[in-house]
Amino acid sequence: MFSKSCEYAIRAGVFVATRSLKGERCSIDDVATETGAPAAFTGKILQKFSRRNIIASVKGPGGGFLISKGDMKRIKVAEIVSLIDGDSVYAGCALGLSACNEKKPARCTISLKASAPT
Repeated sequence: MFSKSCEYAIRAGVFVATRSLKGERCSIDDVATETGAPAAFTGKILQKFSRRNIIASVKGPGGGFLISKGDMKRIKVAEIVSLIDGDSVYAGCALGLSACNEKKPARCTISLKASAPT
């Protein structure tokens, strides 16, 4: 349902938050290793997070990325999804089926509106 980029971004956010709760900052390499994403790609994700005030970036020796406890309460996974994948993930069929629609809900394998077969 989410793109691979979005999965990496969610993992990155959770990892930075977990380390932040321990009073530690994370480097790009730390996050890349933990999420299994390439370092350059991880850097771009963390830069997007920083620009959107999802995480804080501290430069210099002892620097890194962190999330304050207050920000952890404010940030929603939907904000990360919207930042990385846009809002298209919330439109259309969750299974990726093109035949899913309101006029013919019986074609949808997960529709609650679908009639039971007779």
